Order: sequence, then C-alpha cells, then structure tokens
Amino acid sequence: MASSRAIPIAIAGVLLLATVTGLAAANHPRPGTEGNGLTENESATLWSHDADDYTNESAYSQQYGAHRTALQQLANGTDITFTRPPKTAATWTKHDFRDLHASGPETSRYPENADLKQSALIADAHATIFATQPSTRAHLAAGKTRTYLAPSGTLRGLVDYRVRYPNTSGDWSLTSTRVSRVWLTQDGETIASSTGTQTPTLDYHLQNDRTTTLTLHATIEVRVETTTGNGNTDSTTTQTDSVTVTDSLSGSVYDLAAYPYYATYPNGDAGVAIFQSRPWQGYTLTETGNASARGVWRFYTARHTGWDTLVTSTRDGETRTQSDAIPVSVHAYPSRIGPVAEPVRAGPEIVETWGINRSSPAPTLDEDVHIDVVNDSYTTTYGVAVRAEQVDRQALQVAGIVRGVNATIFQPQVGSTRHLRESNLSATVLSQNASAATVRLELHDNQTGAPIDLSNEQRGQALAQAPQGYIAIGDQRVETNASGVAVVTLTQPGIYTAQYHPESWLGANPAYVRAQASVRWHPLGTLAGWFNLAFITGWKLLPFVVMFYAGTRLLHMVGLDRFHHYD
Repeated sequence: MASSRAIPIAIAGVLLLATVTGLAAANHPRPGTEGNGLTENESATLWSHDADDYTNESAYSQQYGAHRTALQQLANGTDITFTRPPKTAATWTKHDFRDLHASGPETSRYPENADLKQSALIADAHATIFATQPSTRAHLAAGKTRTYLAPSGTLRGLVDYRVRYPNTSGDWSLTSTRVSRVWLTQDGETIASSTGTQTPTLDYHLQNDRTTTLTLHATIEVRVETTTGNGNTDSTTTQTDSVTVTDSLSGSVYDLAAYPYYATYPNGDAGVAIFQSRPWQGYTLTETGNASARGVWRFYTARHTGWDTLVTSTRDGETRTQSDAIPVSVHAYPSRIGPVAEPVRAGPEIVETWGINRSSPAPTLDEDVHIDVVNDSYTTTYGVAVRAEQVDRQALQVAGIVRGVNATIFQPQVGSTRHLRESNLSATVLSQNASAATVRLELHDNQTGAPIDLSNEQRGQALAQAPQGYIAIGDQRVETNASGVAVVTLTQPGIYTAQYHPESWLGANPAYVRAQASVRWHPLGTLAGWFNLAFITGWKLLPFVVMFYAGTRLLHMVGLDRFHHYD
C-alpha cells in the first residue's frame, strides 16, 4: 500500500468514484516482475493511463500462473486516487531510470517526440528530459494545466546520438566521441552541471516562485581521422564536429507561503482560516495530525506516454521497441468530493471556503483516465476556515499539492485573534389577516444589547472578502437595518424558524455565532380569522342547506309525511 503520506481512497469508495480501467501489459510491467523500489500493491496503483481492458482473476492466473492481491485486482479495474501527492511516482521513476541506457556510437535511441539535431559527423542527436521530481501536473480548468515544481528537486534525462560516416574518399576511423558537458539552466542561468554522462541526473534548487523554464543542455563532440593514399604516400586528416542539443519544460516554482487567522467561539472552540493563492492540499491542526482539513484537490499517478516507445536509428534505418524505462508523474485535479475535514464525525467542521470559479478540467484528462473529477464549474479552495475543539498553532502544518512541499507560515500579529460573540434573535407577529402576516425580526448583541446591522456596510476591519450575513425565514433572506430590525411578510400559514447566518468572522468585527427564533402564524389566531372561517364555511354549506330544505318541502307536498310505520 502507499505510505501514510499518500493514502489511497478506501477500496469501496474507489468503486463508487471510478470506472473500469485495465492493466495494459503492453504499456508497463506486470506488478511484481521487477525491482522498482515499491511493493506489488504500490506498483499496481501507478497506471491511470491504461486502457479499459479488465482481466478477471481466472484468466490472469491462467496467463501468468500467479494470483494477484485484492488491491492489484482493484487497480486492474479502476483508477486509484489519493488524498495526498504520493511518493510512489518518484520512487518508480528513480528505479526505472536505471534501465535506460544510451547506445553505441553507430546507434541513437530516442523517444518519438525527441527534438533531433543533425550535423556533418553527428546524426539523430538529442537531449530529452525524462522526469523532474518532485512535481505535480495540476488540471486547473478546461484547456488549462500547469506543472508545479518543488523548489529543490532532481532532473533526469537521456542524451544520445550516432556518428555519421564522413562524406569523403579513403579510410576513416573514429578517434574520440563523447558528451563533453551536460548542464541545466533556469531561465538561461546555469543551476546544475555534469560531464561525460548520457543519462544525467541533476539535482537543482530553483531561484524564484514564478513561472520558469528549465532547459537541459548537452554538448556532443566527435573526432574522426581519414586516411587517403596508395599505401606508400598516405595522408591523414582529422575532422572534428560538435553539436549542442537541448530540451525544455515550463512550470511554476511551487514555494508556498500561508497566512493563518484565528478566532475563539463563545463555548471555547477555536477557529482557524488559512489563505494561499495557489492550489494547496490542506492543513493539520494538531501535532499528531489526527485533525485536518483538505481542500478540493485529489491526486492520481500516470505514466508519461511519450516514453512508451523508443526509436533506435542506425545508418540502415529505424526500428521501434517498447521502452525499457517509463517515467510516472503525479497529477492533481478538483474532485467532486469537495473539501473534507477529518475525522469526519468527531473532527473539525469546515465553516467556509473561498476561491475563484473555474470550469471543469475534465477535457484536459487523458481519455483513459476515469476519476471523480468535477463535471461542472467549481470553486478553488484558496481559503479554508474550520471550527475545532482544539488548534495547536505551533503545530499547524500546511501541505501543498507537490510532494514534500509545506508552506512557510506567517503568523498574524499578537492580539489579532477574533473573539466571536453570542447574538440574540427574536421574531414577533406585528399584524395578520386571513391572507398574510407581518413579522418583525430583531437582532442584537447578546452581551451589550447593541443592534446588529446586516446592511451592506461591513462591521470593522475585514481580514478577507466574505459573503454578507443574513436572516433566513421561509424562502426569504433579509438583512436588518441600523436598528437591528427587519420586517417580512408571510403568506403561508405555519410555524417558521428564523435563522441568523452571520457573516464570516473574517469579514466582520465584531463577529457573531448563529442564532434562531420561531414564530407561528395561522388565520385562526385572530377574531377576524374565526369570523372569516365561519363565513367561508357557511357559504360553502349554503347549497346543501338549500337542497335539504327543498327536499323536505317536496316530501311534504306529495303527502309522504302521512305514511307512518306501525309495529
């Protein structure tokens, strides 16, 4: 199974969240068939780009002579998602990269999307990025994805080429060939370098927190000697050639800074809200990490399909084979599950989230990826506020969507904690008739008795933009005026509960907790109502009274009243 920092959603939950996605044996090794640094169960969770080709256990056992674990079988029928960016992708990639080898001087190996360069003595030269990790590709909106790079990470690549025969007469011999230098630049500035390797592994530290471009460079040098003559008067000439090849990727340096705000509730509960202008995973409230809140983001892992096939080129042509090494990446997406607080029942309560509205990023997913991505527009959880019994401010930890990246927390000034107050809401029927009732709502500070104004003016200094407070009664939302009063008209009889939904404590000072009041209205609650009921009832019974009277008179007229019954 994945580590505690990358916990797959429970098996039953996955069955509800994902559709069938099979293990495509042509695209990756059968789980457990090679050393990759992972357990068989962990390996089985990597392949979200597989085609839908489920193999039942009986057929699998007949084909491979082995049985699979429960999670392996599940991964053969679903795409597995995670609550945190898993380490499994980087572990697999690091180990699988060892199986990637450059060829000899007369052969070049490259992925099909490699940018090839030709020169006089060098053919099919390239430098191709294999993987940069830790990193996460975030699916943000329709037509919009972004690669987030950890500030410190590792880039792996492949450099290869083949020597081209000199276009001269005479005998030639290859005297030297090498990759003289490999280096990595960030926006043109060298940040790492190596020599003499065709499978470079470059550790880097990125210098900013904005959009950036990483470029892998490699210089290839070839030297040949050509001998001409008749054996008695031979002459030797030396030719040298060099070429520099590159490959680039764009991304954003993922260096988080989080800004928490705190509040205390009248019953002693603690409130905390954290803001971050980039996608982030969530935060823990205690040192043990047993109380936490997560935003809208979930994760899955998938292979880089550009490395599925390697091309081997020689002077005689090209051949294509399945790649010996496949990089795996972490992907983030907004989930239909939405923000979640844990433990679910006994843990903190998410009271508010903030962000911007974005379209569903479903069109950016591979057609073989079947996960619980939002179907419609969603709100990014740049801000999440919770209410909990306890918050350990010193142990507060904010985790990002890139593995291993936690935010630097900038604590607010001393004395900035908001102390929420109790409010008092009353509801009184002012007047009523047979068709409607007028109700007066009054909202006051329970401690000072001061009226609470819910009009458009914010109270005090706002820490963040938040929806205005309001009172809900029936299907109406109303705001009190400067006197703390609102008047509503109810047209349907019944018992009504007026509920005060306060503005977030981030947007008002002083801030309040919820309050409610009940009011009952029915037309029979007044003398006029009873009179109206009697009038309506009499009016509806009038036809029956007339019919009864007419029937009695008719019987009298025909003399039926003279018939009597005797024992």
